[in-house]
Amino acid sequence: MISLSSPIETRAHHWNAGFKLAALCLTTLGLFFTKSLLLQGLFLAIVISLYLLPGKLFFINGLRHLKMIWPFVVLLLLWHGWGGELEQGTIIAFRLVSAVALANLVTMTTRLSDMLEVVHFLTKPLRKVGLNTRALELAMALVIRITPTLVVKGRLLAQAWRARSNGKFSWRVILPFTLTTLDDADHVAEALRARGGLTQLEED
Repeated sequence: MISLSSPIETRAHHWNAGFKLAALCLTTLGLFFTKSLLLQGLFLAIVISLYLLPGKLFFINGLRHLKMIWPFVVLLLLWHGWGGELEQGTIIAFRLVSAVALANLVTMTTRLSDMLEVVHFLTKPLRKVGLNTRALELAMALVIRITPTLVVKGRLLAQAWRARSNGKFSWRVILPFTLTTLDDADHVAEALRARGGLTQLEED
């Protein structure tokens, strides 16, 4: 399992996680109410500058995390271009890239423990009525930690299949990927049981 936070220290690393998440929500909401291509382009330029401020390496790492959305952006532009609505498609594409890039920026500059503290704070009303929220917090942490690893393993399986089948991708990789995921989940469950499992969480 790996961390999504960037090892390159920035000023944003020291900002309050709750503040960053709230700002992300409000900014994303504002993006969806903005219909101007000029404003969307200007905001995207600001987002790009935020990635450039910490340095070239941070910018490259940020782009690497965003590469999964580029096929969707290209498809979006082609679809709207074919339908004669290229400007509208560009607005949607700019909005999509800006929103995902901002979310990625928050993730890269926020430690997992800080995010979990925000979740712990938000679930405080549930604890007041007697519900245990530690399992929810643990589940969120596991999802954040495991997802990047599963993505990497999925790519490795796809590459292995292409190497053996003249570059053709097949749905047959779904079964080994599912088995790999279940095996990882089993290892995580064993680790949790070794540490007392959810029973220990309830006692903390």
